Amino acid sequence: MAAIPPPPAEDFAGATPAFSPLYQQIKGLILQSLQSGEWKPGEAIPSEMDLAARYRVSQGTVRKAIDELATDNLVVRRQGKGTFVATHAEQHVQFRFLKLVPDSGMPGSEGPAQRDIIGCRRSRASAEIARALALRTGEAVLQARRVLSYAGVPTIIEDLWLPATPFKGLTAERLSKYQGPMYALFETEFNVRMVRADEKIRALPAAGGLEVLLKVEKNTPLLSVERIAYTYNDVPMELRRGYYRTDTHHYHNTLG
Repeated sequence: MAAIPPPPAEDFAGATPAFSPLYQQIKGLILQSLQSGEWKPGEAIPSEMDLAARYRVSQGTVRKAIDELATDNLVVRRQGKGTFVATHAEQHVQFRFLKLVPDSGMPGSEGPAQRDIIGCRRSRASAEIARALALRTGEAVLQARRVLSYAGVPTIIEDLWLPATPFKGLTAERLSKYQGPMYALFETEFNVRMVRADEKIRALPAAGGLEVLLKVEKNTPLLSVERIAYTYNDVPMELRRGYYRTDTHHYHNTLG
């Protein structure tokens, strides 16, 4: 049976504020398709011409919607090839959320980090964790810890909390065996794509066992980075707390 084409974009006006520009409505419809998994990370989306026909709008309207999606790092344009759903498996976005840079080079210049998964277990969300992940206190979460080393030197400790339901089946073994970026694993095996993140940064001393894992003196200054990562429609899907050594690395961010 042939697929039923979606109704004209005008029919969706009731789903968005009356003042919402048409290209924003089209952007919302494309986002719905991304969220539903119609087009997977790394796959090409239909051409602007095909999307214009699908939504019964001008090609220029579609182009403007896709321009915004590209600015938001949700899709990637490739000259002469088309537009593709962005994926964390691509080299140029692997370090999008990791801002720790070696003093002597650029992000990725050290090669991939050596990863040591300390553990991954199911637990109950505390009030603080539940609030960050928009869960109820006591709901099931997966809690993991890993150490990232560069040139054999432990540099980052990361504690992660994930809602248990979307990540059912995630284990320390699966985390250890996967060779690519963790967010690429989330995309390919759990259909969860992280599209943006908020961070809070503060300094703290190495204590409570952090100094042992990072092989530094107790109370050595560390950079603490707390990140909440979101999938489509601003749904929080991960709380991550990183503890960074900064004796040979620094936190680098480009503004503007």
